[in-house]
Amino acid sequence: MKKFSNKVAWITGASSGIGEGIARNFHAHGAKVILSARREAKLESIKSELGDRIAILPMDVADLDSIPEIYKQAKKFFGPVDLLVNNAGISQRGTVAETDLSVDQRLMQVNYFGNIALTKAVLPDMLERQSGNIAVISSVVGKLSTPFRSSYSASKHALHGFYDALRAEVADRKVQVHLICPGYIKTEISVNALNAKGHKHGIMDPNQAKGMSAGTCAQKITSAIFKGKKELYIGSKESAFIHIRRLFPNIYYRMIAKMARDRKL
Repeated sequence: MKKFSNKVAWITGASSGIGEGIARNFHAHGAKVILSARREAKLESIKSELGDRIAILPMDVADLDSIPEIYKQAKKFFGPVDLLVNNAGISQRGTVAETDLSVDQRLMQVNYFGNIALTKAVLPDMLERQSGNIAVISSVVGKLSTPFRSSYSASKHALHGFYDALRAEVADRKVQVHLICPGYIKTEISVNALNAKGHKHGIMDPNQAKGMSAGTCAQKITSAIFKGKKELYIGSKESAFIHIRRLFPNIYYRMIAKMARDRKL
């Protein structure tokens, strides 16, 4: 039996990496899938490969004013969305002292405001039907902060505050909220990150290069959504830091400070 047979799934950031992997998994499990990202050509390529039950809807999640209309377009493909995966996002590399405020604003616009704007567009239909799943691709740094990623970490922390509240509000309305916290996944996220001046970082982090494959990560996420997990940490080593911070905060602070000095993050 296919896990998501006839469900309508909308995935942002679906042109590569984790988002593409989730889209492929949903499709393999019977879902009707809407692919969104800025790179239309890449979306078209995925659609042509997968065949039926696929629609593409190019968008920039930072364009908040366009989102209500884009959701109207999304519903024209297969009807109201059953599964929303808020995966679109951008990372950052740079010290707090060096990073322009415009970079902080850009990270919040894409990672936080664009994310919750999509949820606010989709949510009324889910509440009316008393059914739906909202999955948010956060990060381990949504639970703890690491150097050189202050804006990225702040945007992910904000998502946890918002979606923990939403989960409580819809608990009796049969709408599920899933917060997904990957660690180091082998994607282009560090290459595409913004540097202190808002330009492309252009460098693959060593830990990223050695990280879990995007396909394996996507499989774990797909399984977590199907099982109704409220929160998922991906990456045992990275997840361990969350527990160290909670149980042994002074040890954690020293470890992170040393990593910052050695530039090993």
